[in-house]
Order: sequence, then C-alpha cells, then structure tokens
Amino acid sequence: MLNMLRHDGPEGSIPLVIAHGLFGSARNWNVIARRLSRDRTVIAVDMRNHGESPHFDSNAYQDMADDLAEVMAPLGEVDLLGHSMGGKAAMTLALTRPEHLRRLIVADIAPVTYPHSQTDKIEAMEAVDLASVTRRSDAQEQLARHGIEPALQAFFTQSLDLADRRWRYNLPVLRRDMEKIIGFPQIEGRHQGRTLFLTGAESDYVQPGHRDTIKQLFPRAVFAKLPGAGHWLHADKPREFEAAVTAFLSAGE
Repeated sequence: MLNMLRHDGPEGSIPLVIAHGLFGSARNWNVIARRLSRDRTVIAVDMRNHGESPHFDSNAYQDMADDLAEVMAPLGEVDLLGHSMGGKAAMTLALTRPEHLRRLIVADIAPVTYPHSQTDKIEAMEAVDLASVTRRSDAQEQLARHGIEPALQAFFTQSLDLADRRWRYNLPVLRRDMEKIIGFPQIEGRHQGRTLFLTGAESDYVQPGHRDTIKQLFPRAVFAKLPGAGHWLHADKPREFEAAVTAFLSAGE
C-alpha cells in the first residue's frame, strides 16, 4: 500500500486523491491539500519508488494505476487528480479500472510519449556524496556542480533523508524505467467520465496537436489554462489552481 497523507474534510464528502509527479511526494501538496480539504477529504499519496512508499522493481504506469486503485477501493466514489507522471498514472487508471472514479483532473500532461528524458537529474542525484552531507544545502551545492538549477535543487532535496543520508527515491528503477515514464502505455478503451485537462499557459507539455488523442481516449474532456503558470502550475499559481480544481469538482453534471 502506498504511503498516504490524509486531510479530513466534511463528513460525507466525495474524497479527492492526489498523485504527484516524478521526483515529487505527498508532502509537496500539503498546503493545497489542506486548503482543498475545507470542502472534501483529501488524500495525497507517495507514488511507488518515491517518498515513504515501498520500493518496487517497476515504475510502469499500469503498476502505478493498480497502486492508486488499491488506495481508492476502500473510499467508495472518489475524485482523482494527477500531475505529470501522476497524471499519466491517473489516466491509466481511468482507462483500465474506473469503477471507483467519479471525476478526473489531469494537470499539465497528455497521454503521449515525450522526448525529454529525466535521466540527467537521476545522474546528478546519484553523484552526490551523501556521506559528506550534513545539511540540505550541502547536497544542493553538489547538485549545482552537476548542472541542476536552484529551483530543482530545493525540490529534490525535499526527498533527501538527512538522518539516514539517502534519497527517498528508488533511483536505479526510475533510471531503468525512464522510457516507460516519459511514454504512455497502449491501452484499448475510452473513459466516459468527466475529465479536466488543466494546464499551465507557459508550459509546452500539452500541445494543441495532443487534443485529438486526448478526445479519443477521454471524449468528455474539457480544457483550461492557468495564465502565468508553467509545468508546476500548482506551485506557480496555487490559488488559481485550487479555484479551478474546486470549480470542476463542485460543478453539476
């Protein structure tokens, strides 16, 4: 079972499960999850091979979808929000195991293969001499020497266990399965539930040319953009992100 951070909301509300992106964690979503929990219970998960969740010998999307299904099964009807890698896992679940799913929000990702590998980020983290690290800033300095920009240095070191001097990522498996992570599985089927594709206006992850593919798989998809936001739209424009999520989940059929 995945590690979960639960933020209880009003009793009887439809819960929202949040699946983070590559190199993220449930803790990254704490502020937004707490704010969204005013209207509903929010459960943010650590995806497999991330955070406090188990390390497995696979990071394939069907496995990630099965993990999410296991989290959702005891909750009854559930809404699901996934960002980036978590969005692809959420889409995979919607196309293969939608029985507990009411509404789906896919944040800044499309069901397509992307050309940009993240292996260089893994190599930089693997190159950090953890034995010499006593503060997060020590690791950030080493990441900088390997070409990692300041924002990502801070982001990655949120998943650094200083006490045990280890990354909370399963870096070898993430490296090995990178082609699967930047890809998307071939799935027969369509998801007929209501789906929001919420993107950052400054991001190039979801292109106009992707819409035909999205509509084939998610015929009831609607699209919205957050002005001034990039790929990490929930961090760039948190209040606007929360408002868009709340409006979609609260709207009538």
